[in-house]
Amino acid sequence: MKGPDSLTNHFLIAMPSLADANFARSVTLICEHSGEGSMGIVINRLTDLHLSDIFDQLGIAPDKASYADDVVYLGGPVQNNRGFVLHEPLGDWESTLPVTDRFGVSTSRDILEAIAENRGPEKFIVALGYAGWGAGQLEREITENSWLSGPASREIIFDLPVEQRWKAAAQLVGVDLATLSSEAGHA
Repeated sequence: MKGPDSLTNHFLIAMPSLADANFARSVTLICEHSGEGSMGIVINRLTDLHLSDIFDQLGIAPDKASYADDVVYLGGPVQNNRGFVLHEPLGDWESTLPVTDRFGVSTSRDILEAIAENRGPEKFIVALGYAGWGAGQLEREITENSWLSGPASREIIFDLPVEQRWKAAAQLVGVDLATLSSEAGHA
C-alpha cells in the first residue's frame, strides 16, 4: 500500500492512555504498511544490551574505535531475538527494506560487520525485535484512539535523545501529550 493512505514512514505515537507494557509511551517508525499488515521499529525503548554483546554473540570482532558501547534498542515484541538495523543512508546491504529513498531497515549480518569495522552507515539504530500488526489491525487501533500517527522525522529517529522522542513526535502533529484526556470520544 503506497500512496496517500500508506502509513509507511510515519510515526505511531502511543496515546497516554495506552497501557500495553510493550507500547506505553512509545514511538514506532512504520517501515512497511500494506493491506496485509504493518511492520515497525520502536525508536525510544532501550535494552540493557550494548552492540558489543551482539558482536560477541555473532563472533564479530569490532574495531577498537567502533560503536561497541552503543545501546541496543527494543524494536518491538515480535522476534525479539532477531536484529534489525534502521540506518541512513540506504547503502547496498544484503537484506534491506527501504523505508524512504534515504533510509531503510536491514537484517543481514554484513551491515553489523560494517558497523563493527567503522565502515557502516552514517546513522543507525540497532534493535532487537519489531512491532507487527495483521491486516486491518493497526487501522482499527488508530480508530480506537490507541495511537496518534503522523509523518516521521529522521532528526527524531537519529539525532534526538531517546527520552525526548515521544513528546517530540507528538509535537510534530501539533499535539501536547500533557493536555490529552484519557477519555476517548467519537463523533
